[in-house]
Amino acid sequence: MKTWPHVAAVDLGSNSFRLEVGRTEGGHIYVQDSLRSNVRLAAGLRPDKRLDYESQTRGLDALARFAQRIVGFPASHVRAVATNTLRVARNAGDFIARAEKILGFPIEVVAGREEARLIFCGVAHSVPANEDRRLVVDIGGGSTEFSIGTGFEPELMESLYMGSINSTLAHFPGGFIDDFTMKQAELAARREIEVISAAAIKSAWTVAIASSGTARTIARVLAENNGGDGSISAAGMRWIRKKMLAAGSIDQLDFAGLKPERALNLPGGFAILSSVFTELGLERMQVADNSLRLGVLYDLLNRLSAPEAAHDKREDTVTQFEARYHVDRRQSARITNLSLRLAADVVPELRESHAETYRFIEWAARLHEVGLTIAHNGYHKHSAYIVANADMPGFSRDEQKRLAFLILGHAGKLPKLAREAMPKPWWLAVACLRLGALVHRSRQPFEVPAIELKLEAKRLSLAIDEPWLQANPLTAYSLDQEVKAWQELGDERPFGFALEHKVPLPA
Repeated sequence: MKTWPHVAAVDLGSNSFRLEVGRTEGGHIYVQDSLRSNVRLAAGLRPDKRLDYESQTRGLDALARFAQRIVGFPASHVRAVATNTLRVARNAGDFIARAEKILGFPIEVVAGREEARLIFCGVAHSVPANEDRRLVVDIGGGSTEFSIGTGFEPELMESLYMGSINSTLAHFPGGFIDDFTMKQAELAARREIEVISAAAIKSAWTVAIASSGTARTIARVLAENNGGDGSISAAGMRWIRKKMLAAGSIDQLDFAGLKPERALNLPGGFAILSSVFTELGLERMQVADNSLRLGVLYDLLNRLSAPEAAHDKREDTVTQFEARYHVDRRQSARITNLSLRLAADVVPELRESHAETYRFIEWAARLHEVGLTIAHNGYHKHSAYIVANADMPGFSRDEQKRLAFLILGHAGKLPKLAREAMPKPWWLAVACLRLGALVHRSRQPFEVPAIELKLEAKRLSLAIDEPWLQANPLTAYSLDQEVKAWQELGDERPFGFALEHKVPLPA
């Protein structure tokens, strides 16, 4: 952070792709540059849930332009997130692989509730600081996120699979707008919102804020036609509805302040916002100028500037999971300490060149037993499933997948991991976790013997104090079995594994 004062967020949204570059100063972010491309990715999602060639091309072309703007940025200072369309597209993996090569940075697919959290964070940083309890609604092209809370962190987060593009395509396919089709679109949206409305209303917010392009468009139309104050009122929504029905079709919409590209998605987005007003009993909503991208930037800033990850939301989540799943923290601490010690030995530069991998070793060690709440038999599989599929604020889906990989691999047979295309540092992390768990299997405190783990060429070798091994035959046997476990990988193994029963003790 001291040598590179800029951060960048790339938002691969269902409607538009955006890049935002900010300068960091004193814990604040000052936006310096923004780029937007109207990709309409959700419109290219075919009935078989695969993205068509045209939408992919539009997206890749946009990312090529973004890449030129952020070339030379440190990887740690750029975060690219993908939202709903790339959550559901069956060929999202292929598209993201191509997109990462063009952009030059990793792309994370974030879960709906994580998107809602980041949106809330961005809105909270874009409005005056106060103690108000806020409801934030963001209508994207493919999904709508709801979040409620105070300060910078929401307490309730939900994501519904309805957005301005998919609603428009579903209910206004020919571009025609009449009372019947609008009511059908509103009823469909209300049915989705009904699932969360009771909990939302119970949360008793004091201020309602809309943060999407749809909301900003409606607020601008009201301001330029009716002299509005930049907010959205229930009366204003009724006025727009009447005018839209009178126009009769999308191509006849002629509001002052309505951009042509926004008119394409306006009927579906309006139907969703109208349903939000109805279901949640709103009379007025404020409109925020920034949301997801600013939230991503501040989340990134926290990761970069927080000493020992104190402000990293992922750290908070791991701590919460330890409490929720009644983790034996003394046991996990023993395994964490030894695993990190071995990781520092085997890859001395791991903290710098693979700092994230090093942190994931710690998080995996702390969460490797959450599956015990389900069953002891196969607990590592249960643990991996929980981590891969639970809502984990701060973690992207890809990060949860990597964390689950480490947890699944810390025990049991190794061939089950071979189908995962993980780079070598993550396999080394698995080895460190396995050894940490193996040595501390007794779950009792003891002085850990002298241990050395080295990687030379394609051979990982463990040297351990021979007298200690003789006094602990069960551990010695388990280590012999560990050598065989790595041999079972055959040609799939990233390195060989050998055990040496003697290590020189310090003088």
